Amino acid sequence: MEEKSYKEYLNHITTFIFDVDGVLTNANVLVTTSGELLRTMSVKDGFALKFAVNAGYNIAIISAGTNDGVKLRLEGLGIHDVYLGAHDKLTTFKAYLKAKNIKQENILYMGDDIADYPVMKVVGLPSCPQDAVPEIKSISKYISHKKGGKGAVRDVIEQVLKVQGKWAL
Repeated sequence: MEEKSYKEYLNHITTFIFDVDGVLTNANVLVTTSGELLRTMSVKDGFALKFAVNAGYNIAIISAGTNDGVKLRLEGLGIHDVYLGAHDKLTTFKAYLKAKNIKQENILYMGDDIADYPVMKVVGLPSCPQDAVPEIKSISKYISHKKGGKGAVRDVIEQVLKVQGKWAL
């Protein structure tokens, strides 16, 4: 039986779920002398996230990390389903699905490391940035040509919205 192309899944996506470190960021942290961890996020990813929110898509963030700045940035983009400190991502994921009444096959999840593996095994379109770890690449139906924090999120959002006729241009 022939494997489906990832493009065949794009029409069915209603929900995007993203990890933070290594997906929305480049996985590097700058540690200040006070111990604060600083991250950078792409404004192009931010534009796509805000555009998808405004187009009516469900957007959620599930991350083991905890950072008030990250939460403020995401909420500023209109994303209110932000689950930080989620060390058991699968449990958080299942609770989110139940609360929102979303089917697993309608979800695009982008992760980059082992903690994302259990969720990626059960979603419709598991995807990852170009620089994800090999174990995540091996189960991804789509591997972005962009690295984490460098446009991978925009890449997948733009592809889905274009196929569904909802992108900006």
